[in-house]
Amino acid sequence: MIYNDFITLDGLPKEAFDYKLGNRSALEWIIKQYCLKVDKRSSIVNDPNRVDDEHYILELLKKVTTVSLETLKVIEQLTELKIR
Repeated sequence: MIYNDFITLDGLPKEAFDYKLGNRSALEWIIKQYCLKVDKRSSIVNDPNRVDDEHYILELLKKVTTVSLETLKVIEQLTELKIR
């Protein structure tokens, strides 16, 4: 995943994309919501980057990846439970 011109995220576990929020993964949701967008009609730029916290989105991606993987572990353990 290319974060910007000088940061590329490599080695994101494929399993992290298996945790879904509706019809897309939590990581896909973050990627879609936190990308730089320019409105075609108004040319207004939506830049989610934070000048006061340059690593915000990178840290958010790390946290969402961790939560996704840990949630999948819990779900897997739940399927192993025997319900009487």
